[in-house]
Amino acid sequence: MFASLANLVVRLAAIRWALKSLVGLGVLVPVAFILKFVGLPILAVLGVLAAPVLFVLFILGLPIFMVLAVGGLLLGGLFFLMTIGLMAIKFLIFVVLPIWLVWIVVGWIWRMFRPTPAPREASQAGA
Repeated sequence: MFASLANLVVRLAAIRWALKSLVGLGVLVPVAFILKFVGLPILAVLGVLAAPVLFVLFILGLPIFMVLAVGGLLLGGLFFLMTIGLMAIKFLIFVVLPIWLVWIVVGWIWRMFRPTPAPREASQAGA
């Protein structure tokens, strides 16, 4: 009797673990697709930018490990610059753009309620 209860508990634990794993995959798979969608173009850009430099270093006759080390440093530097650029774009979108839009809307409302006065006609001298 004890063995059959233990067997049932083990099966329920295995089923529960499998369900947790599937739920975890259900959460992680969309994240993986987003990272793949963003990451692959970044890697492609970095590869395209670093390929000519690696080719020139190979032609100059530098040792392969030095070429790969320099190429890795260049790829890392470009990735760093692209990350900084993405952070700057995020700052522009989430901070500067709303402030600018509020400025435009407030200016438009201000002009609607307080229009600019019509220019005065020049008075004639002598009349």
